[in-house]
Amino acid sequence: MSAIYHTFFYDPIYNFLIFLFQVFPWADAGIIVILLTIIVRLALFPLSRKAVLTQVKMAEIGPDLTEIKEKYKGNSEEQARRTLALYKERGVNPFSGILVIIIQIPIILALYQIFIHFPEVNAALLYAFVSVPENINTTFLGLIDITAKSAVIAVLAAASTYFQFQVSMKGQKEPKGNSFGDNLTRSMQKQMKYFFPVIVFFISYNISGVIALYWLTTNLFSIGQELFVKRSIKTQEA
Repeated sequence: MSAIYHTFFYDPIYNFLIFLFQVFPWADAGIIVILLTIIVRLALFPLSRKAVLTQVKMAEIGPDLTEIKEKYKGNSEEQARRTLALYKERGVNPFSGILVIIIQIPIILALYQIFIHFPEVNAALLYAFVSVPENINTTFLGLIDITAKSAVIAVLAAASTYFQFQVSMKGQKEPKGNSFGDNLTRSMQKQMKYFFPVIVFFISYNISGVIALYWLTTNLFSIGQELFVKRSIKTQEA
């Protein structure tokens, strides 16, 4: 399993990062990290777009799902049958979003592991056409050393996490029922909205500025992606 992970995920991404230093020798490490993150996210865009589309469709059928739950709350079998029929009728696959997340996990893990050891370069992992950079400037825009802790970038990463959650949840109605599932959903939404940004801050600050910069770039890309996809859907509907 480890060999597959390194062959198809870690090593290619690692080599591409070092290769970017060859292509853009003038760029500091912060700019290279941003470029790599954006390129990887663009490559994953078709999968991410599908997840956003599923999220939008789930929000649209939310009232219908609530109606089914209320109408058949005493008959779980009929409730499940009606729910599946609704998914089929509206062309919604609620599990597609989970599949997208699973596919992205090894890529995200590879990026995370690469940036933890940054800017060390392991020459043994490099392909024949990729060479070790002569010098890696780790001072982002001449202001912040991204290999050290950075409270500024960590705060921006946390703030962007909060806004990314706001954008992704826009249009989704909060469950109003008092069932265990509804209460759990409301609790999870509040925790994700307020506590997750705090967690992001502490993780990104305590590790290094490069992790914080990666997280910030990812969040900003996700916000732009969600706005773009949702606007495209509205345009098509119009």
